[in-house]
Amino acid sequence: MDDAKTTFYIFALLCEPMSFFKFLFSKTFVVQLALAVVAIIVLVLLSLFWLDGFTKQDQRIEVPNLERLSLDEVDRRLDELHLRREILDSASYNPDFPPYAVIDQTPLPGKYVKENRMIYLTLNPSGYREMEIPENLIRKTRRQVEPALLSLGFEIGEISYEPDVAKDVVLEMKHEGRVLEPGDKLKQTAVIDLVLGDGTGRYEGDAKEETTWPEELEEDWEELEEGWEE
Repeated sequence: MDDAKTTFYIFALLCEPMSFFKFLFSKTFVVQLALAVVAIIVLVLLSLFWLDGFTKQDQRIEVPNLERLSLDEVDRRLDELHLRREILDSASYNPDFPPYAVIDQTPLPGKYVKENRMIYLTLNPSGYREMEIPENLIRKTRRQVEPALLSLGFEIGEISYEPDVAKDVVLEMKHEGRVLEPGDKLKQTAVIDLVLGDGTGRYEGDAKEETTWPEELEEDWEELEEGWEE
């Protein structure tokens, strides 16, 4: 009933201009206006506090430099700063970094992030990867074989020549004296020696064959030698 009376009273005052101006300066209007302003201020402050707590606008953490650290050291550093980490695929082996150490990170050191931010890490493998010797390299030219081996991370070692009809054609590939076959695995940076043809027009097998005489010629030669001795 009180609310209804107040509403009716206000409506009646608004209908009369002089009464309306009197109402603006009345105690009732001032009190209600003050309460409305206070309510608005409280709602705005609560909204700002909630937004600030939700987005953590005031919390900025500097990303540490994790380069060369092991995973155990990384976990300790990130736990202290309330940050998380995720490991990406390992990169190619870098001998300048310890095995399984961090070689790259995102975000970079010195950047500012919020609490619980994910830090993405790239680790150094434990060593060079093993690569297979490709097929169809034998009887290929040196200009074809060398780029293929270098692209796999191998190194070209000693170059030697043996008799063959084709010049600079790969006859054999060797590693530490062992002849390599397609499918054999070697670690990257392994040194591969190449045996090439010299282009003399004869095969190695033909050059290594020993000269033999028919049995009849050998007997005639022996008789001829005996005649000379007499």
